[in-house]
Amino acid sequence: MTSLVIAEHDNATIRPATLNVVNAALQCGGEVHLLVAGANAHAAAAAAAHIAGVGKVLHAEDAGLAHGLAENMAAQVLAIAANYSHILFAATASGKNIAPRVAALLDVAQVSDITRVCSPDTFERPIYAGNAMATVQSLDATKVLTVRTTGFDPAASSGGAASVESLSAVGASARTTFVASEIAKSERPELTAAKVIVSGGRALGSNEKFMEVMTPLADKLGAAMGASRAAVDAGYAPNDWQVGQTGKIVAPQLYVACGISGAIQHLAGMKDSKVIVAINKDVEAPIFSVADYGLVADLFVAVPELTSLA
Repeated sequence: MTSLVIAEHDNATIRPATLNVVNAALQCGGEVHLLVAGANAHAAAAAAAHIAGVGKVLHAEDAGLAHGLAENMAAQVLAIAANYSHILFAATASGKNIAPRVAALLDVAQVSDITRVCSPDTFERPIYAGNAMATVQSLDATKVLTVRTTGFDPAASSGGAASVESLSAVGASARTTFVASEIAKSERPELTAAKVIVSGGRALGSNEKFMEVMTPLADKLGAAMGASRAAVDAGYAPNDWQVGQTGKIVAPQLYVACGISGAIQHLAGMKDSKVIVAINKDVEAPIFSVADYGLVADLFVAVPELTSLA
């Protein structure tokens, strides 16, 4: 029984989410192989070989794999899928794009967003926006899984000594071509990998107030900035800051929620944070049900005071 993890990378380094998926694969039992498919991705393959627990790195090089297009990546995975009992992806935008294609072409049922491995064929996953946990058994010969990275500790990025094996790349699809990408750049930590996140909600009232109140606190704490869906929909914060069921799933060491009521969809995206601090003037706000520390106060007064003390 051998598992295959599909690595996420930028052709130079391995993205942190891959380390969590490796840990999930190790819990499935057997050996773990890592697929690094890209263009000029030799550095990423070399870095992958040092991940603890990885037995072999499979390196596929082709210009058609440069941007991780789902059609080309799925074809590359399918070319070697018969060798594996489990194929695992991170439950990120990339993983959620590729995994369903692989599952459909293998004619198996995908098990999505797993948070625990009960046994090699049984997994736990959240349903109803995380309000219930389902235990799912897969009887398919090949298990195609997406992994909620917040549910697993990351494997060590060093200490491994896996061999690197070159694969013949599958030709790029003639039906799909890469046109362009627009990547949001920020000096702040990436939201899904940040150890500290400061999030704001609709109560901030405007984009100007959001930036005026939240930015100094984030700067003091060296934090990434997040937002509720209501704040994003109102235009107070950009889409890539959205935390929640329809945004990004995070689990930082510290999550500071300011003016966020705590709708089910938002809680689903951040309730696994190690320490949650909530600031809200509504004592009945649902966010206080998951908060480790709650402050019933006007955020426009409390947040600047907190910033001055940080």
